[in-house]
Amino acid sequence: MLPPYRNADQDVRYGVRVAAGYAWRLIAITIAVYGIFIFLGRIQLVGIAVFVGLVISALLRPVADRLELVLPRALAVAVAVLAGVVFVAGVFAFIATSVAGQSATLSAQLSNGVNEIDQWLRRGPLHLSSSQLSGAVDQARLWISGHQAALIGQALGQASFALEVLTGFALAVFCSIFFIHSGDRMWAWFLRETPPTMRAKVDIAGRAAWETFAGYTRGIVIVAATNALLVCLALLGLRVPLALPLALLVFFATFIPIIGAPIALAVATVVALAGRGPLVALLVLVLIAVIGQIEGHVLQPLVMSRAVAIHPIVVALAVGCGTVLAGLVGAIIAVPLVSVAWSVNRKLRPIED
Repeated sequence: MLPPYRNADQDVRYGVRVAAGYAWRLIAITIAVYGIFIFLGRIQLVGIAVFVGLVISALLRPVADRLELVLPRALAVAVAVLAGVVFVAGVFAFIATSVAGQSATLSAQLSNGVNEIDQWLRRGPLHLSSSQLSGAVDQARLWISGHQAALIGQALGQASFALEVLTGFALAVFCSIFFIHSGDRMWAWFLRETPPTMRAKVDIAGRAAWETFAGYTRGIVIVAATNALLVCLALLGLRVPLALPLALLVFFATFIPIIGAPIALAVATVVALAGRGPLVALLVLVLIAVIGQIEGHVLQPLVMSRAVAIHPIVVALAVGCGTVLAGLVGAIIAVPLVSVAWSVNRKLRPIED
């Protein structure tokens, strides 16, 4: 008589079978996510350009809508985009002109500042000797001479990077023109191509994602502009060199949550130390703390609370993971992506419940 048939799975405990099922599914998901990141890494320039195009659209779409009240849609979009490009170019040109006009004064101030730092290192709490300082300078010169070829190659790589940035910016502006002009029609076409059973959820998710992304973009621009204005006024009042470029650096650094603004303000402190001495640098440090409190306790809750309803710990983890995965670009886009995902989840949860 043949023994009764037994399924091989019956010899394995239920918990082990469940764990194994989850394990191979997680492995498959991990492989898929890894493949997506590899693919995105290959087209990183295009992805960044589309992201910047969405940022431009979020900022200029309200302007184009207002202009459409008196102008045809196409002309309103063209005027809004052209005005945005001219404004950005004008800001950079003004700062470059001001720096070039103050180059002689800045050179003298920085030279005096370096001498003051040298005297402080000798007579201050560190009490460094002349031989130690000379040895440090000689080591720096040896390092530069030994890595001269690498530095030249890096400079050439920066030139290539600048060309890529210009190409990406042109593509971003091109995409933003179509996003602003006919974004609603593009979304309607996408919904028509979506299966009817999923159309309602996709529409709700897409609108929630865009509302959150646009709100975050406008909010972070307001916070960054306010930070830059406060820093500019403070540095001008203290007569710190390069006040306008440093304020512009603070503006762009604010787009990296948590760590961006402190790094930019630390650079401002170093410039103040070199250009105006330790006392002014100490005052800049105090102003950094004051401006940080204003941003954290006034600007962020007032401006960003509606757009980003996620815990600061989540923001910190998102920035850390984005930095590890994609460097500076990942640090910039991590928080808006997490905010969009969380907003979509909140919108779709009542439908699924």
